[in-house]
Amino acid sequence: MQPFKVHILGCGSAKPTARHFASSQVVEVRGKLFLVDCAEGTQIQLRRSHIGFSKIGAVFISHLHGDHCFGLMGMINSFGLLDRTAALHIYAPANGENIFHQLMDMFCPQPGYEVVFHPVDTTVEAVIYEDRSLTVTTIPLEHRVPCCGFLFREKATYPHINKEMVDFYQIPYSQINNIKAGADWTMDDGTVVANSRLVLPADPVRAYAYCSDTKYLPHLHERLKDVDLLYHESTYGDDKLDNASKYCHSTARQAAMVARDAGVKRLMLGHYSARYTDETVLLRQAQEIFPDTILSDEGLTVDV
Repeated sequence: MQPFKVHILGCGSAKPTARHFASSQVVEVRGKLFLVDCAEGTQIQLRRSHIGFSKIGAVFISHLHGDHCFGLMGMINSFGLLDRTAALHIYAPANGENIFHQLMDMFCPQPGYEVVFHPVDTTVEAVIYEDRSLTVTTIPLEHRVPCCGFLFREKATYPHINKEMVDFYQIPYSQINNIKAGADWTMDDGTVVANSRLVLPADPVRAYAYCSDTKYLPHLHERLKDVDLLYHESTYGDDKLDNASKYCHSTARQAAMVARDAGVKRLMLGHYSARYTDETVLLRQAQEIFPDTILSDEGLTVDV
């Protein structure tokens, strides 16, 4: 199977700590790299992770709080210094479009490559990016400013050729694509060999959901069906349930409730409040509801 991985660059929240960088991660799908949120320090973390700057084709910003976007201008500028030529596509809440262009005019007036801003309506579920192998769909969330998550879902692939059967029936190479597309094979004597005998099952479609800052949404799970890996903010533990409600964040237990109700395969916690010096307390609370839960951490790479 082609790689589908999530590289964690930062998983802390707004207050800086010596333990965590603020939110940023790279989603790697079939050789393409997508940056999700871009806090301060993202460039440093990209270097430490040995992830090539030049391979990032698009950036998805969940919302316009500094711990999710303050690193963007610096990275755009650095791309220019590194002689980037490929276009960079920025997908971010529509309310930031004017300020984005103002910042570009001030700090990166001539970056040396094309920077394209795509305004995102955070209130609706919509496909905002699509290529031959992938779609990215917005997940409406509720925070103190317009905010959305992102669902990365592979497109279905063709089945694999059963080489032994193809060789047995001496099927010419020129017919391989037709067989992958579902065609049967007719032998010289008129015998029809069913397509099901000539192919093996296609790789399963995989999906990753990134749910950034949001209050607990009881119906969020309806948008997350068939997700293999869910990243859900878990800013607080049970001890700060009132803070979660006040500041439109979620607790680890609430994140686990979303994962359980959605039937996802695995949950990854992140966006930890600086008050927690040991996030295992958050992990234990989540695992009481959803056992297949892990903690995100800088440098962690997770296969979807």
